[in-house]
Amino acid sequence: MQEVYQEPQSSGIGPAGNRRWLVMFCTFIVAAVSYLDRSNISIAASSLQREFRISNVQLGTLFSAFALGYALTQPFAGRMADRIGAWRAIAIGLVWWSACTALLPVVPIGIPGALGVLIAVRFILGIGEAVIFPASNRLVASWIPTRERGLANGVIFAGVGVGAGIAPPLITFVMLSYGWRWAFWLCALVGLAVCGLWMLLVRNSPAEYKHIGAAELAYISAGIPVSSLEARRSVKWRELFLDRQIRLLTLSYFCYGYVAYMFFTWFFKYLSDVRGLNLKTSALYATLPFIAMALASSIGGLVSDRILGVVGKRFARCGVASASLLVAGIFVWGATFVADMRLAAVVLAGGAGALYFAQSAYWAISADIGGPSAGVVSGIMNMGQSLGGVLTATLTPIIAEAFGWTASFVVAACVCFLGALAWMFIDPFHALASRTP
Repeated sequence: MQEVYQEPQSSGIGPAGNRRWLVMFCTFIVAAVSYLDRSNISIAASSLQREFRISNVQLGTLFSAFALGYALTQPFAGRMADRIGAWRAIAIGLVWWSACTALLPVVPIGIPGALGVLIAVRFILGIGEAVIFPASNRLVASWIPTRERGLANGVIFAGVGVGAGIAPPLITFVMLSYGWRWAFWLCALVGLAVCGLWMLLVRNSPAEYKHIGAAELAYISAGIPVSSLEARRSVKWRELFLDRQIRLLTLSYFCYGYVAYMFFTWFFKYLSDVRGLNLKTSALYATLPFIAMALASSIGGLVSDRILGVVGKRFARCGVASASLLVAGIFVWGATFVADMRLAAVVLAGGAGALYFAQSAYWAISADIGGPSAGVVSGIMNMGQSLGGVLTATLTPIIAEAFGWTASFVVAACVCFLGALAWMFIDPFHALASRTP
């Protein structure tokens, strides 16, 4: 079914105002902090391995603990954001994951079961961070007209690249200067500071925002699909999990997550331990994929929005996303044939950029499908992505030990191709909220 919405006349932040983009910028900052906090452990991995005597397979379990806690909580975090509001949900999450980030360095080295305690802390950290993107998508559904959702999600997910890109040089500098524990404590303090900024500048919807002009309020209302303005109802869990379009979107995002988490978990260690780059050089080249992610995420969202009115939603969202994943898989596979590590890192960065060119399409489509239930729909979708992260964090070292690191990247490329294929069957006009309760 084709969604019904009125096309707003204003084309940007000019006469209509820019408060919605201030909210998106704040969400961008929160996304950056969340990825700084989840990526710091991959930079400090070698230090943790030495102190706690952790093998690569055990390290993979530690990596996957975060992703598992994050994945299992996604649908419930989305439901919570729909019910209590994204503004409050994200504030709770910021305090939660900052506390967990500060707690991990306090775990004593010599106690029995120290690895189990580390795994538990990372699992609980994943639960706290689970709210960020379902809640941010709820904000997009409330604040952003349909025609601007690609760019809005691109801006938010540029924060992923920025946060993960800042992590290697920042964490490396603090580690070399003060030790790995202070790197975690610094991340926690940043999270608490951002929480204060969030509470001050953001609200759940334009109607709750005191400093928004009448022109921008009218512009936002005119550009939101009619289905999103209908009476809110709580969609049943069974309806959500049996919905074919949500399942296809979740499958594709699972594939996306498998490849993305290669960069968030194993890439830095691959550069330093497998390819033999020193810590400082690894930190430099490890930032390349995340710079590419930050740029491609925003550009991909902008391109998708710009061509939406020309080629239609199917090509602008589904076509662009499918092509992006296909190109990403080609880059990841092609990097295995490059002998020079520095050039291989550049090729892999190209793969990461191509992958994130598709990012905004996932969240724009899930917001359109979910309407008033955008939080829980995107939570289910993001659960798939996180389960992909659990699998790659655990499976990558096993494949590498059995068949070599080249095989690990080839498997990731094949998973990427599957994600591209799934997009060909997704209906961009499907909407849960358009159904009769």
